[in-house]
Amino acid sequence: MSTIVRDAPTGLRRDLGRHELVNGFVGFLFSATGPVAIILAVGHSAGLSAAVVASWVSAVFVLNSVLTIAAALWTRQPLVFFYTIPGTVVVGQAMATGTSWPEVVGGFLMAGALMIVLAFTRRVDQVMHLLPMPIVMAMVAGVFLGFGTDLVRAVDSDLAIAGPMVLAFVLVSAVPRLARWLPAVLVALVVGAVAVAVSDRPAVALSGRWLAEPVWTTPDFSAAVFVELVIPLVVTVLVVQNGQGMAVLRAVGHQPPMNQVTGACGVMSLVTAPFGGVSTCLAGPTNALVTASGERRRHYAAAVWCGVLAIGFGLLAPGMVRVITTMPEAYVAALAGLAMLKPLQGAFQTAFSGPHVTGALVTFLVTVADITVFNIGSAFWGLVVGLAVSVLLDHDSRKSRNREENP
Repeated sequence: MSTIVRDAPTGLRRDLGRHELVNGFVGFLFSATGPVAIILAVGHSAGLSAAVVASWVSAVFVLNSVLTIAAALWTRQPLVFFYTIPGTVVVGQAMATGTSWPEVVGGFLMAGALMIVLAFTRRVDQVMHLLPMPIVMAMVAGVFLGFGTDLVRAVDSDLAIAGPMVLAFVLVSAVPRLARWLPAVLVALVVGAVAVAVSDRPAVALSGRWLAEPVWTTPDFSAAVFVELVIPLVVTVLVVQNGQGMAVLRAVGHQPPMNQVTGACGVMSLVTAPFGGVSTCLAGPTNALVTASGERRRHYAAAVWCGVLAIGFGLLAPGMVRVITTMPEAYVAALAGLAMLKPLQGAFQTAFSGPHVTGALVTFLVTVADITVFNIGSAFWGLVVGLAVSVLLDHDSRKSRNREENP
């Protein structure tokens, strides 16, 4: 990793501008809404107590955000760490088949240890480089497509909230000179907040306990959990989540080291596990949001700001979760969708402009299909099937590209 910059506090204040404040907030807002809803759903279906679920949310936000801030300041790259969303779904599936919560926590610890071992082999980065960027970005496009479709659905289902946000975004974006000084997403955020305030909506729930209280769970280890839970967890972290995150960051010019990132995910997974935290990962969608606009050298500041907000959210996990569940869904969907338009466009351009077009198309289709095989989600299978198809069918296009580049 690069050496730390001595004037980090001063540099951070200088680099934290309008784009960084908006992107960091939108990244935090996304992370604190849909992904949290998945934890709540898994916890409810598994019969976990409210205190355990709040501890889970607090651990993955507070501790991973400390890692985010430290990594962003150290490397001057927007390395946002949260938790594996598909891995959370895998946890729910494992508990539905009889795995106990202490066994799940033991699985979190084993997954963290396995990631550390893989990082020390210094082979993770080499393995990830074997995946062609068009294939990986086709997977990213398939994952991000939901943001775009959710934006359309938000306008259709709640025009009073999402409509003014889209209109404001378009009007500002249509004037490039204005957009450079006044981020269109910021305008959409403010306009949407005004629309919510003047509309006849249910009041936000504020009563009840707010401050999180960590709950320690003594782990239980078993070979069955290693097969059923640990392997899928590690796959979702390394291939699905970290693969997305690395692809997103490299697409905008950053070069985060995969081996160090994997090691950091493993170490933090060990720290969060006893408090209920699912495995740490490099968050693909959130990294896309914090790098959606602004200067590349200042993207790290958006990651730091996102981390600061997430720490506050994690410390107030019980109350914040309660507030989120009473916010209009259209507001969050429209805001995240508008912020993701540029990253989604970039993913499509990278995926379908190279010598792996057929494989990229299959990767995209499998990812969008949202299938689950062996408790592993469609993003992973999109990579596997798309790569195989590309090897079999894209060799002619690769030869043509090589002839064009080396006449």
